[in-house]
Amino acid sequence: MQKRALVVGLGIAGMSAAIGLRQAGWTPVIVERAPERRTGGYFIFMFPEGVRAAADLGIADHLHTRNPEWRPGGNSWSVDRRGRRKPALGLLDAPSGLAAVLRSDIEAALWQGITGDGTEDAVEVRFATTPVEITEGAGGVRVLLEDAGTGKQYLEEFDLVVGADGMRSSVRRMVFGPDEDYLANWKAMICAFQMKEQVPTYEASDSIIVSRPKRAMWVFGLADHAPCAWLTYRTDDIPDRFAGPSIEQVRAAFSGIEDDPVVRHVLDSLEQAPDHVFDSIHQVKMDRWSTGRVVLVGDAAWCMNTYSAMGSSSSLRGGAALGAALREHPDDLAAALDAWEAGLRPYITSQRRSARIKQQRFVPSSRPVQVLVSGVLDLVRRVVHRRLAAEFTAAAAPTAAAVPSGRTR
Repeated sequence: MQKRALVVGLGIAGMSAAIGLRQAGWTPVIVERAPERRTGGYFIFMFPEGVRAAADLGIADHLHTRNPEWRPGGNSWSVDRRGRRKPALGLLDAPSGLAAVLRSDIEAALWQGITGDGTEDAVEVRFATTPVEITEGAGGVRVLLEDAGTGKQYLEEFDLVVGADGMRSSVRRMVFGPDEDYLANWKAMICAFQMKEQVPTYEASDSIIVSRPKRAMWVFGLADHAPCAWLTYRTDDIPDRFAGPSIEQVRAAFSGIEDDPVVRHVLDSLEQAPDHVFDSIHQVKMDRWSTGRVVLVGDAAWCMNTYSAMGSSSSLRGGAALGAALREHPDDLAAALDAWEAGLRPYITSQRRSARIKQQRFVPSSRPVQVLVSGVLDLVRRVVHRRLAAEFTAAAAPTAAAVPSGRTR
């Protein structure tokens, strides 16, 4: 008999885990509290670890990437206090192997992976369904599930429960304890959304940075899609930030610089956006990601937060690694989970630590820090853009074999 696993959450972590489980010979069942699959989402990076995990999960061919073609002078600009633009180090400039995608691009590729291509059975997905109680017994896990549409509750037994339901995980609360035991408050907020059109006077694939102490606005240009906006600011009164309409909160955070054309356009675009993400920034810190037959993956287990830029890559890697560990230890679940965590934790720990440094790039904590970061990034930009310009020129130049020789009549 195939072992059954309940996966809670239909996001990147949940679908990655489901595919990994299926590759290990398990039968996963996904439950999702939303009534249907969400298809929105803002701009994110996939690092090489995520790209490799996508290949391991068999979804690489379904993944649509949107990297703009680099051009001499670069695609990124920073805007100073006087509204002047100057070349900036884009996030796609320095590292190699980065993929620019929308969250929906990754989820669409994963969805195609779990629904099957005719060679495998589709993974069962139950929408508008949530776990209410999780009780572990000698031979399995009893889960009380609730159908949001009918209110009906029913018991089912599984060999494993995978909590992939995000930073404020209900599985984590039920099995490991309350949120306050694991959530580290970073005293910052984020707002992200897809724009309908680029900021006037900029190229369609340009990225734009407006950075001030304790608040910053980023516009990420894409190859074949309207840009995405990403706004963040530091604040000590996070509970109050959820007291009123989110758009009003964001406008208040950027008061005093709303006359800047970029800021004004982005804030106006936020008003027109059909949906947006508005949330506080936290990290999840846990000494162990599993207990018995319950394991957490993705943001539920190790949320490194948006400043790390590694959330999607780590979720893909976590799901692929879980499947690999279960294949290596098919008859010993405890050994499989131990091996999975031992292999993954050093990578997660290093990325979590780097998030504090990355936060200073995204949203400087003070004016001196902003000046320092800007100066360092400008020096790096000069070196990187010089190399990219040389590569661009070499690629554009005709090869010697293509150049005709001799005299023509």
